[in-house]
Amino acid sequence: MKKEFNNLRAALEEHLRSINENSSEIQTMFDYLQETEHKIDRLNQRLDLIQLQQETEKLPLTSLTELERKIFVVLYTEEIPLSCYEIGVKANLPLAVVQESVSSLSKKSIPLVRSFVNNQVFLKLEQKFKERQAKENLVNLSLHAFMK
Repeated sequence: MKKEFNNLRAALEEHLRSINENSSEIQTMFDYLQETEHKIDRLNQRLDLIQLQQETEKLPLTSLTELERKIFVVLYTEEIPLSCYEIGVKANLPLAVVQESVSSLSKKSIPLVRSFVNNQVFLKLEQKFKERQAKENLVNLSLHAFMK
């Protein structure tokens, strides 16, 4: 009987060793899958960034009219979103002209970020576009435009 218990014990220990080896393999595969998933997420983020850069590089920017340039300079020099009324005050233009010029800027692919507070629209230039404008002068602004 003692011999049978020893055989049974040996068989159970072998079974336990096998389970531990399988558990290690499963954990290794799980770690590998998590690492792969993390790499795929980072790759997706990079692809999104590249796609966004390509889209903004393809902007068909046309020259701005004098009124559009005034509105653009106000938006470019402000960090906080402004209402059309506030833009008009800063640019010394009537509200209707500001609204028309903002619409025209949008049609010319100037990326404006809109936010709504109390049923009022607030606008600002997209930050990445502002950075590109500072580096590349995309809308062809001169120092004279800022001095007015």
